[in-house]
Amino acid sequence: MPQDNSLFPADNYEAFLKDLKTRIRRAQVKAALAVNTELIILYWQIGQEILVRQQQEGWGTKVIDRLAKDLKREFPDMKGFSPRNLKYMRAFAEAYPDQAIVQRCAAQIPWRHNQVLIDKLNAQPERIWYAQQSLDNGWSRDILVMQIESNLFQRQGGAVTNFERTLPPEQSDLAQQLIKDPYVRRESCPFRARGRPLQRLLLFVLT
Repeated sequence: MPQDNSLFPADNYEAFLKDLKTRIRRAQVKAALAVNTELIILYWQIGQEILVRQQQEGWGTKVIDRLAKDLKREFPDMKGFSPRNLKYMRAFAEAYPDQAIVQRCAAQIPWRHNQVLIDKLNAQPERIWYAQQSLDNGWSRDILVMQIESNLFQRQGGAVTNFERTLPPEQSDLAQQLIKDPYVRRESCPFRARGRPLQRLLLFVLT
């Protein structure tokens, strides 16, 4: 007796599978964005604490090396607390004195994008503009570097952004880079020790 495949037509299945893939990719990007936002806000807060103590209590630069060793000893499975990265956190807090700006813009792009903005730009309006353009257009880190080096901000007249949050398409360079970014990967993200639900979230994002 021939098998009845009428309940599982090929065309319907392919459409169903395509829709599921799209939903999963969108969920991956949203989950990665959520983790990335928390991570970068944490980095800003750490940088702000270092900055304030150096300014108000006279702590020297060597405190960063000591802090890196102490954090590594306390959290041996976590990455991102190297002296170099702690210095970036301090520079990040200095570049964005207002946490609200960080939440609206800088925290929506990967940490390595923010490192590029710190290294290559001195003016906050330009950093904000390039951060928003990265988000709106799904720029990868390499594209961001290229756009900065080509002076896109000046060529476009420094168009003012409205800070509207735009989720990059699931296939964009930024989305793909964010999901694979080592700072939000399960093995290296500081939030892996903050509870099982987030660990499961990261595992979902990266598998």
